[in-house]
Amino acid sequence: QVQLVESGGGLVQAGGSLRLSCAASGVAFSRVVMGWFRQAPGKEREFVATIGWGGVATRYAESVKGRFTISRDNTKNTVFLQMSSLKPEDTAVYYCAASNLWDLRSESGWYNYWGQGTQVTVSS
Repeated sequence: QVQLVESGGGLVQAGGSLRLSCAASGVAFSRVVMGWFRQAPGKEREFVATIGWGGVATRYAESVKGRFTISRDNTKNTVFLQMSSLKPEDTAVYYCAASNLWDLRSESGWYNYWGQGTQVTVSS
């Protein structure tokens, strides 16, 4: 059974940083594309970033490019999202997701497995 467990969310002031982690189990981690999505209150879930198997290929939403960095450690079955220069509009529940289809896609339907999410709140 595949499990994705996010951690690292919290409350931070605008301009601050947070690092999210997502630990995976029950999946061949080095053979899945990993992604981060977020959902703010009253809004649809949106793509944030995705990373390929080897950790080299990445893709970002325009709204976070230059501020967020996605990475992975295949020896620890974990994907990370380093978030810097946070803004109040980054406030959302952040979800990690896994896809066993090779492509760096932004569509949520591309991903097979999802975590429960972790809350990130950025105060102004």
